[in-house]
Amino acid sequence: MAMAISSALPSPLLLMAAALMLLIVQAQSITRHYEFNVQMANATRLCTTKSMVTVNGQCPGPELVAREGDRVVIRVTNNVAHNITLHWHGVRQVRSGWADGPAYITQCPIQTGQSYVYNFTVAGQRGTLWWHAHISWLRATVYGALVILPKFGVPYPFPAPHKEVPVIFGEWWNADTEAVVKQAVQTGGGPNVSDAFTINGLPGPLYNCSAQDTFKLKVKPGKTYMLRLINAALNEELFFSVANHTLTVVEVDAVYVKPFTVDTLVISPGQTTNVLLTAKPYYPGANFYMSAAPYSTARPGTFGNTTVAGILEYENPAMPPSAASFVKGLPLFKPTLPQLNDTDFVTNFTDKLRSLATAEYPAAVPQSVDRRFFFTVGLGTLPCPANMTCQGPNNTQMAAAMNNVSFVLPTRALLQSHFTGLSSGVYAPDFPVVPLSPFNYTGTPPNNTNVETGTKLLVLQYNTSVELVMQDTSILGIESHPLHLHGFNFFVVGQGFGNYDAVNDPAKFNLVDPVERNTVGVPAGGWVAIRFLADNPGVWFMHCHLEAHTTWGLRMAWLVLDGSQPNQKLLPPPSDLPKC
Repeated sequence: MAMAISSALPSPLLLMAAALMLLIVQAQSITRHYEFNVQMANATRLCTTKSMVTVNGQCPGPELVAREGDRVVIRVTNNVAHNITLHWHGVRQVRSGWADGPAYITQCPIQTGQSYVYNFTVAGQRGTLWWHAHISWLRATVYGALVILPKFGVPYPFPAPHKEVPVIFGEWWNADTEAVVKQAVQTGGGPNVSDAFTINGLPGPLYNCSAQDTFKLKVKPGKTYMLRLINAALNEELFFSVANHTLTVVEVDAVYVKPFTVDTLVISPGQTTNVLLTAKPYYPGANFYMSAAPYSTARPGTFGNTTVAGILEYENPAMPPSAASFVKGLPLFKPTLPQLNDTDFVTNFTDKLRSLATAEYPAAVPQSVDRRFFFTVGLGTLPCPANMTCQGPNNTQMAAAMNNVSFVLPTRALLQSHFTGLSSGVYAPDFPVVPLSPFNYTGTPPNNTNVETGTKLLVLQYNTSVELVMQDTSILGIESHPLHLHGFNFFVVGQGFGNYDAVNDPAKFNLVDPVERNTVGVPAGGWVAIRFLADNPGVWFMHCHLEAHTTWGLRMAWLVLDGSQPNQKLLPPPSDLPKC
């Protein structure tokens, strides 16, 4: 009997293996804690020094890293005079809408001297996302990368890169951006454009006084690098290219795509794109610009038309590793970027985006639709208040709207108003499902360009499959609008130019492997169709990610009701939820 007991005891090797397995299982999902202190810091760019709002004194702010399945806990303490909220852009926040972050949508702002803990789990997502302030224009300096690594032992569906590098595009104003937006709102005109674009906070050599503030990426010959591109600019879609190198697109908005290789890509505010860049197999004896410049069809003067550059430089095998790599005497190659308003290029690029649609990474496109919606998306005007001169067209105020409703932020948070049942006087559940006054959307605009104002939500039953067509309008000029949906990914099943044809266009929809993302460009003078499953209860903001347009009211919110099962209901709010 003693022998039998003895033989049943595990060997030390088995014990070690079991302990290792336990560690691996535990490592599959851990809780990661971050401390974010919102504080003022001085920064000098373009020979101008200013005090600006930052997280932990950095711009870009700290990189937040997690693995798929991890719980992430970020304590945000507000040490500045402005109210603040932070949004974890692209994180689905299933049942945890209290942690989503848009001010007056899912929470009241964190007031000066107060703290709030954002607590959420990253479930079923891996890739590049980002975080940013979500109140007024504070995201100009309050933003950073949010990297979600695959679960332990799960490889990328492409060859593993030698190194991964975040590349964040931003915008720099010499002025205080809160003063810029305040002036625009007061005058009713367009905001002053930025003074420079930046790469990882640096304007680079093409701007005055900025050669010393240049992002440099040092590479080894023959190695492959994954660039985690993030467009954190406020108001500009951007072309990006690296001179004499190709970029292989492998992921957008933290969803893998069928890889394809380009010389140049386009990335809108709010979007992320992972690309593989393979260095030349030999030391090239040259340096290469990594350049970004705007794509816009808007009127000149309403956007910054400059180019930002970083420098790709090679390690020289003949030089000791400690030697300075950037040799000024080397040739410097510059990429050729598309024309400013090259919509054809943008269309050709976005048409290449396709989901992997494999057994491991399926494209769960809703094949049937419960509810169909049609939203116009575009600019408009509001009458100039009495005793005021306005800088919009014909002495009006600039505005923007979806289905002609320019969304007004409430003074109490929508999610709490819904959860407590105290929504009267805060919002109306009657956002129009189609334009109330149809017109030739991309033709000659109507004489009356005024929009309505209101705080209207569109209510969805839990698990509704939704198809939404968003139609650009020619009112005050056709323009591309990057629309971001909180709380969901969606599938981009179709797009086209001119007015959407509800009879003939659906036959061309891609329901097999459409790209899945959280931010999509509504084409200039065209339309885009998306589908998603409303399986996440809560109030979810949807807005243009061009900050000027959001300020003017190009925004709305969906209210997804609870399902019948316990795991289909919004969790109660945390005890430290800020008060208005």
